[in-house]
Amino acid sequence: MATLTSTVLVDGLVFPEGPRWHQGRLWFSDMHGQKVLAMSPDGALETIATVPERPSGLGFLPDGRLLIVSMLDRRLLRLDGGTVRVVAELQDFVGGDTNDMVVDAGGRAYIGNFGYDYNGGGTPTATVLVAVEPDGSARVVADDLMFPNGTVITPDGQTLIVAETFGRKLTAFDVAKDGSLSHRRVWADLGKATPDGICLDEEGAIWVGSPTTEEFIRVREGGEITDRIPTPGKWAVACMLGGDDRRTLYLLTADVSGANSPGGKSKGFIESVRVDVAGAGWP
Repeated sequence: MATLTSTVLVDGLVFPEGPRWHQGRLWFSDMHGQKVLAMSPDGALETIATVPERPSGLGFLPDGRLLIVSMLDRRLLRLDGGTVRVVAELQDFVGGDTNDMVVDAGGRAYIGNFGYDYNGGGTPTATVLVAVEPDGSARVVADDLMFPNGTVITPDGQTLIVAETFGRKLTAFDVAKDGSLSHRRVWADLGKATPDGICLDEEGAIWVGSPTTEEFIRVREGGEITDRIPTPGKWAVACMLGGDDRRTLYLLTADVSGANSPGGKSKGFIESVRVDVAGAGWP
């Protein structure tokens, strides 16, 4: 097993989440900073949108418009020019704050949620994955998931894999042409790891952020771990393969002492490391 070391590119964030590589930049949400930002390879930041109810998952429609998950009001938003518009209301579908998302090649968004009152100290409860079509219509496509979080879709569009944070596993589904999910199975049991954000590479392995074990791991189907990136003292929140050759692994981390602080007191970072296998699929 290889152990890699990352380099900090950007600090001064609050709690970064939902990284996506798009048009030569890393796009991400600063969740408790209430902003969506884009970072160029040299670390320069641009604020793209302000989302008062906390932005989380990001994705792009085929025409390039940005979709944003708004957590506290449980909505899917779309950035049209400089205007943020509501695409879908998800309150009737979910049991807690909405969070991460993957958008497929046709613009269909798959959105997870906490399932319960996380910040209020509620009891973890199984919940659903919601699919939202480009026209804004929404439906439940999977249930009985324990905190569905980071999600990827394979390059052929036929398999969706979601991180069940409290299930400590990655769960796979077959994807039908209409976006329906079937043939549920455990893709990898992660033991003590608590998977948050994930991304897929060309060998079919998945990089996983595990906040509570303070590490990023690269996992093959079946659970074999090939690489680790320790983040001592920091939550390993989410990751994305980007750069011109898709072999720069961007790591989003947050200081453990204030991580996920509703009051915005955490300290967030963007880090990076070069890896051997390029990114693939969605996001």
